Order: sequence, then structure tokens, then C-alpha cells
Amino acid sequence: ILYVQSLKLIDHILSGQLGNSSDHSKLIQRMDGTTVAVTLVGAPIFSAGKVSGAVLVLHDMTQERQYIANLSWQATHDALTGLANRREFEYRLDLVLQNLGRQQGRHALMFLDLDQFKLVNDTCGHAAGDELLRHICALLHSGLREGDTLARLGGDEFGILLENCAPDMAEKIAEGLRQTVQSLHFAWKGRPFLNTISIGLVHIHQAPVTLEGSLRAADMACYMAKEKGRNRVQVYHADDSELSLRFGEMAWVQRLHVALEENRFCLYSQEITPLGQGVQDGHIEILLRLHDESGHIILPDSFIPAAERYGLMTSIDRWVVENVFKVIAECSALGSDQPMAMCAINLSGSTIGDEDFLQFLHEQFACYGVAPERVCFEITETSAISNLGSAIRFINDLKALGCHFSLDDFCAGMSSFAYLKHLPVDFLKIDGSFVKDMLDDPINRAMVEVINHIGHVMGKRTIAEFVESPQIEQALIEIGVDYAQGYIIERPRLFTSDSLLSRPKRSWPLALKAPGSLR
Repeated sequence: ILYVQSLKLIDHILSGQLGNSSDHSKLIQRMDGTTVAVTLVGAPIFSAGKVSGAVLVLHDMTQERQYIANLSWQATHDALTGLANRREFEYRLDLVLQNLGRQQGRHALMFLDLDQFKLVNDTCGHAAGDELLRHICALLHSGLREGDTLARLGGDEFGILLENCAPDMAEKIAEGLRQTVQSLHFAWKGRPFLNTISIGLVHIHQAPVTLEGSLRAADMACYMAKEKGRNRVQVYHADDSELSLRFGEMAWVQRLHVALEENRFCLYSQEITPLGQGVQDGHIEILLRLHDESGHIILPDSFIPAAERYGLMTSIDRWVVENVFKVIAECSALGSDQPMAMCAINLSGSTIGDEDFLQFLHEQFACYGVAPERVCFEITETSAISNLGSAIRFINDLKALGCHFSLDDFCAGMSSFAYLKHLPVDFLKIDGSFVKDMLDDPINRAMVEVINHIGHVMGKRTIAEFVESPQIEQALIEIGVDYAQGYIIERPRLFTSDSLLSRPKRSWPLALKAPGSLR
């Protein structure tokens, strides 16, 4: 022990300050100059009432100190790559943001996501994926300045914090990292893989900036980089309307989860009425609404895009089916002599491709005793074509039970009449964008006529959406469209058992009462 420390230590012992077996930590120095951490317990030795010496017990704490250091390191670092983990990364970012309120500075935050990492993992196994991650980490680290923070946030996601970095330099570094990763030639057991990375970049230069807001902005910018084709750097700008839209969608995700848990969705219905003579009875379309936190009714255009993008549509479709079937079962239990209307239920593209959902439908039909012929499922043309194989299997399975199918928004998107031959649907819904302006736009009227004609040739009944005036209704009858749906027919109303009972027959449009008005 060093001489000065030895004297102080002996004084403490003799004075009783190390008595009562109290522990004290010290660093002692070996003869070779190295130090070792110890804890010591000391007590004076009394003889005839006087201190005649001292006893000192030392315990080598090297292993314990190393164990504590390892635990501390593991708590703040990723085991595979040795990089800082998400917790440590957010801690360092929070310090930077706090200092920004006291001292002006320019910093940058990046989120990075490997574009094809799942392909490597799925085809070659996790050992290959781990090896690729280690290569990527080394490359990213080589492209940063001394003092920059590189962290693995989870899976194939990384975060980078550039302190005291001007915007142009941050963008240059980000682009350099993208090019470096792209130039990596990674092969596993002779199989080469192309490697690219998507980067979201946020400039941080003025307070107040919250930790949550910064992380969300970087995450969204990275997401947009992937949306725009991957292998690119997306710089976040607060006034970017596209990013603002995505922010809005992300905010909806939590609200939709809560709405499902609290049963805050509700159902409306709108009549689809037959046009002309000899057409079968009409039916109703089930429409989804949402009660927000204040009790206001929210239309689906506000939340369906977010639900589709973030994988919530299947859960919402399950809620709709179950609650529609409940009302049908309640109506059946009333024992009314009036025939019930068929219900058209909208399904999303993701739901059509979900094998579990098909089983769910079979269970719901059995559970509620609903006659399949009383149900028509509506799928959009775009979702049907993009999942053609799944859509055909889905439709055939349920048509075998007796269900009907309607193809919604026909000719609104990537339509092709060639696909129509392969889809065994019963109804063809003419998109409202053609219908609402057909009186003023001869091209739109021609589109309605062509869709209606080809639909009839293929044995399908046609439904026109957005019928909002007697004049449009008259034009549709002249063309020979089978059904109409829109405000002139009925405005959406709350879906109850009464909605299922047959409606009184509507009178013909006034213009059609004149002789010779029909072609």
C-alpha cells in the first residue's frame, strides 16, 4: 500500500473508524506498479485496555468489479455487434436534445434499415444474417467521424447520431454510407447477395425538440425512403405533405387499436335498389363508421388507409362480419314475415389472402346460423387483381356455401377486362367517378355503357354508385344498368334489424313517366 495511504489507514483503524467490521473499498498498488481493487475490514487489537495492534482483512474485488462492468456493458450494448443498443442510443440523443436548449448547435439523426436482410435470413439461415450484420456494422463505422454514435436498434435497423454536424455534411455522410453498403460484395456458401440500405435523416438544430418527435421523424423518413424504392436517403422536412400524411396514418394506428378494444366502431347501411322491370330485389351495403374520443362520427376515408398500411384491416373486417351477423341473427329471431335484404360486406385485400379469415367466416356462419345466400362480399378490383390467385380461391370457397360476390370500383384503377373472366363474381359495381359526371362528360357515359355491356355479356349484374340525381338515375335506366346506389336512393342510416326488412318500392324518376322516354 502506498506509504501515505498506509499511515491514514492505520490511523483509522487505531482510532476505531474501521471498527464494527465495516467494509471499505480501496485501491492497493502491487510491487510491479499495477493496482487492484479490494474491500477491507479492520479492527484494533486491545491488550490490557490499550491498543496493541490491528487486524486487517482484504478481499480481492477484481472479479466482482469485472462482473459489474460486464453487466453495465450488456445493459447498454448489443451483444452481436458490440454497438450501443436502443436504450443507450436514446439516452445519448436525449442528452444532445437537452443541451440544445442551453447551447446552440447543429446535429443530425439517422435511421437506417437494410433492404434485403430478410432474404438472407430466410434463404441461408440466421448464421448468415448475423455475419452480414457484422460486415455492415464495420462498414458503417468506417464511414463515421470519431465521436459519432452508431447503434443497433433491433433486427436490421440502426441509428446514427452525428453531433455538431452541419446539414450538408450530414447528408454527405449519409450518402457515403449508402454507397458503401451498396458496394459490399457479401456471399454465403458461394451464393452472392445484393446489399442496399434505406436511410432516414433528420436535422436537429433548434429547440424545443422532443426525443419522441425526433425518433418518429427519423423513422418516418426511413419508411418513406423504402416506399420510394429503397436504397436512398430521405431527408425529413417538417412541411413535407407526404410525410405529414404518413405521420397522420401512424397516429391513427394506436387510435384504431383502442377503438377495437373499446368497441367504438359502428355500422351504417345504404340501399342498393333495382332499376327497370324484372330485376330481382335489391340489397344493402354495410358501411363502417368510427366514434372518436369525443363521440363524433368519423368516415372510413380518414382511417382505412392507415389500417391497410399497418396491417389492421383483417381485425377490423372480423369485427364488421361478426357484428353484421349478430344483427342478421337478431332479425331472424324476430320471426318477421317480410323477407330480409341481402347484406353486402366490404373486405380488404389483406383479408382475402388470409387463410385464417376464411376459417373464421365458416365459424361465424355456423355460430350465428346466418344463411350464406343472405350475404354478399364486396372486394375492390385492385385488391382482387393484386391477389388474383387468393381472390379466386376465396370466392370459390364461399360461393360453394351460397354467398354472393361483388367487384367494387370497377375500372377505377388497374382494371383489365381480361381479369374479369377469371373472377366468378355476381355483381359489377361501376365506379362512381364515371357515374357522377356522366351527364356532362360523354367519355364517362361511354365508359358506363361499355362496362355495363361487357358485364352483361359475362353474365354479371351491374350496380352504379354515386347516383345523386333523378337525371342520372334516368340515364342509367336508359343504358340498362341493373342497380343503383347513392343519395337519391337512400342516405346511409344506422344498421339495425329494421335495415334488413324489405323497403317499399320506389316510384320511377319523373322524367321517365313521359311516353317514349325509354330507349
